[in-house]
Amino acid sequence: MHVFLANPRGFCAGVDRAVSIVDELLDTVDQPIYVRHAIVHNHFVVEQLERRGAIFVEDVDEIPEGSIAVMSAHGVSRAVLERARERTLRVIDATCPLVSKVQLEVLRQTGKGRTVIVIGHRGHVEVDGLVGHRDPSRGGVVVIETREEAETVEVPRPDAVAYVTQTTLAVEATREIVDVLRRRFPALAEPHGSTICYATQNRQDAVIQLARRCQVIVVIGAPHSSNSRRLVEVAEETGARGVLIERASDLTTELFASARHVGVTSSASAPETLIEEVVAWLTEHLPVAKVYDIGERETISFRPPASLRALQRG
Repeated sequence: MHVFLANPRGFCAGVDRAVSIVDELLDTVDQPIYVRHAIVHNHFVVEQLERRGAIFVEDVDEIPEGSIAVMSAHGVSRAVLERARERTLRVIDATCPLVSKVQLEVLRQTGKGRTVIVIGHRGHVEVDGLVGHRDPSRGGVVVIETREEAETVEVPRPDAVAYVTQTTLAVEATREIVDVLRRRFPALAEPHGSTICYATQNRQDAVIQLARRCQVIVVIGAPHSSNSRRLVEVAEETGARGVLIERASDLTTELFASARHVGVTSSASAPETLIEEVVAWLTEHLPVAKVYDIGERETISFRPPASLRALQRG
């Protein structure tokens, strides 16, 4: 058997930035560090930070007044930020800059009186944050998930419509939805550049390359992680069997019956440690002849927020 490791894989720049923010605060600040929602959608990462002392909550009202509050990489609504200010929390916003870009697009387009159609998963924390960035005095927001919904969605003014997307969607499926919206709303205003992030697209492209040579693709990620599930879908659409796991302990030898080539990748919120763990399991339990590290690694990075440096300076 031959094992192929995808590149790029694992932490994207936005996730790396968010996790590093919490790590740095735990290293340098002598007071409790609260994080609203999981900093990224990966149990392993969250548990590691909890062991170091980070306190995760789902509502800013659970955070004592005046405390340090980190907003997760997925972003939050304007109402959440306003509530944090009311409670005099010292907010460190770890929202991925690419998510922030989409939030600003929602604010800009609704500010022009347009209805913004958000293509994404209802109830996902990122989508909730996007919806919560509308200008309530001017335009509205509606969420759709599928091509079928794109065919039937209604807006107050068909000549005043825009769209954005959740950053972690499957590229091809999203393109089909957008094509429907363009046909139905000729005046559709488009965002400046794709709102599916580069890391999502790069990881999906890498999985397509793996699936063309491998019978099984192991995706390391969380079941509630949007970008993890999309990688499995892309693998299966390309013809391979996609297997989503959180840890190597989820694997069984039966998963690889008759497979000669196995691909391994990890979602944008999964650390490299978990890839190493899976490779060790494969080489111990299966007749692996060689492990190949293929593709190009990413080199993009994002600066930490100015609020972090200001807090550290006191």
